[in-house]
Amino acid sequence: MTETAFIHRFEPAGDAGSPPLLLLHGTGGDENDLLGLGQMISPGSALLSPRGRVLEHGMPRFFRRLAEGVFDEDDVRRRAHELGEFVTEARQRYGLAAPIAVGFSNGANIAAALLLLQPEALAGAILLRAMVPLSDPPNADLGGKPIMLLSGQADPIVPASNSARLAALLLQAGASVTHKVLPAGHQLSQADVALARDWISSVEAKAA
Repeated sequence: MTETAFIHRFEPAGDAGSPPLLLLHGTGGDENDLLGLGQMISPGSALLSPRGRVLEHGMPRFFRRLAEGVFDEDDVRRRAHELGEFVTEARQRYGLAAPIAVGFSNGANIAAALLLLQPEALAGAILLRAMVPLSDPPNADLGGKPIMLLSGQADPIVPASNSARLAALLLQAGASVTHKVLPAGHQLSQADVALARDWISSVEAKAA
C-alpha cells in the first residue's frame, strides 16, 4: 500500500473497445456512489472508482475547502497530484488505457484540477456541476482532449458565470469542450445521463 493509495472499487471492462472510466464522487459519497452511473453511460467500460481521502465532518471529499465554493488551493494541487499517481498505479495494475474522468460536484472539481495540472493522466472528462478549481491555473496543453461540462441552470452552489469560466479556461487550454446548461439544480437528472451516454458514444466512434 503506497501513501497515494486510495480505497477504491474496480470493475473490469465488459467490452475491450469501451474507454475506461475514472469515477469521482461528490461530497459525502464513496467508491460505490457512481458505479451505477458509469454502467448506464458506458455499459462496457472498465470502472475505477476511488474514495476521496479528505474528511469534512466525516464526509469523504477529494480536497479541503475553506467554505462552500471557496477551495484550499494548495490542497487542491496536492490532492490532484496524489490522484494522478493513483491513476498511474491503477493503470499499471489493471492494464488500463488513460481513463475518461466522470466527476460529480467535488469529484468534477478534482477532475478539472487534474486536467489542468497533469493533462496526461486523463483521456477526457465528463464534468457534472463543476467549478473553476484554481484561481491561478497553470498553462496546460489539453491537445484536443474531449470534455463535456454539464451545468444546472438553477444550481445554488455553482454560479452560471463560474461554469462558463471553466468552459472557457478548458477551451483556452486546447480541449474540445461541449458545455450544456440544463434546466436543473445541483443534483443530477435523467438529461445528464442521456447526454453523457451520447457523448461517450461519439467519443468512442471518433476513437475507433
